[in-house]
Amino acid sequence: MPPTDAAALRRALADRLADGGHLRDDQWRRAVEAVPRHEFLRGGFFEPVEGSAPTAWRPVLPDTDGWLERCYADESLVTQIAGTIVPRDGRGEVLRAPTSSSTMPNLVVRMLEDLRVEDGDRVLEIGTGTGYSTGLLCHRLGDELVTSVEVDPDVSGRAGVALGSSGYYPELIVGDGLAGHEDGAPYDRLIATCGVLEVPPAWIRQTRPGGVVLATLCGWLYSSELARLTVADDGVAHGRFLGGRISFMLARPHLPPPLGRLPDFVSGQERAARLGVDVLEDWDARFVAQLAVPRAQLVSLPLSGRTQHVLIDVEAGAWAALAQDGEHWTVRQDGPVRLWDMVEDHLLRWQADGSPTVDRFEIVVTAEAQRITWPKD
Repeated sequence: MPPTDAAALRRALADRLADGGHLRDDQWRRAVEAVPRHEFLRGGFFEPVEGSAPTAWRPVLPDTDGWLERCYADESLVTQIAGTIVPRDGRGEVLRAPTSSSTMPNLVVRMLEDLRVEDGDRVLEIGTGTGYSTGLLCHRLGDELVTSVEVDPDVSGRAGVALGSSGYYPELIVGDGLAGHEDGAPYDRLIATCGVLEVPPAWIRQTRPGGVVLATLCGWLYSSELARLTVADDGVAHGRFLGGRISFMLARPHLPPPLGRLPDFVSGQERAARLGVDVLEDWDARFVAQLAVPRAQLVSLPLSGRTQHVLIDVEAGAWAALAQDGEHWTVRQDGPVRLWDMVEDHLLRWQADGSPTVDRFEIVVTAEAQRITWPKD
């Protein structure tokens, strides 16, 4: 029979993570076997309603059959919706976007292993969330070496209760994680459990020379990658992307703005497109396109009897609408910048350089800017 008690479920989870190649370090395995993930989900979680479009969410509470086993499944579990709604708020369905979750364990342990901590390292975690990964860090390093920042006071409070009930007492800070936590700097390691459009200079400044920053870089086209950076003596961080198509919810200040009233798509200038929007179906190509237009959003709309794929940068006041005509694509653009021109220029240069995969890209972060480059084959 499958295990039904929490300790056995933790051991079974550790076995699955090890068999999948995600859990390789014995010290992290001991942490997985010790830290009770279900304690961080006592408030329940949301599951998607099958077949709903847009996705509807319904609560799963501790008195629901199978709740304990689900807590130890290798899956992300949504714990908050729309910034305020938690599972105990009701038993109906919710048609809003998730804003907090317990990340799937294989990603949690992969990132903790990629952080390359050593005994005695002081770690700053950005995004406490449920507190489960915080608990794993405490078990591995000791409470006094772990500081975790969470922007949502209610989320931080629930995490603190769960951590305390599990026997862990790290320093928990309520505040803007993008600003780090200057009072505790410098840190040996910094790990972010949210996506960002660019690595905040504060994270680099608060990490000691030789220290490591691990963060997921994303854009509003939602191709994201995990970057590991090492801070040099001059305060500049250099690193690479680790591959694996990591995906996290964006930090709240980095969420895209509402599209608002859509522009008149019959204005602007039309031309034959050198590339169609279908090129963005490739993950690496979409990441490259994102480098060109990191604050552009992509929506598909039925217009004039055919589907238009519209790239919109709300802040810049620019848009590009693409449509397919047989085997060919056309693009109509307007605004102070030509978004699809920028995407095509970037992608065609990347293709001319041999279309290197994202794990070969290099990233440099200074106090003023972030620069991402790729090699030429």
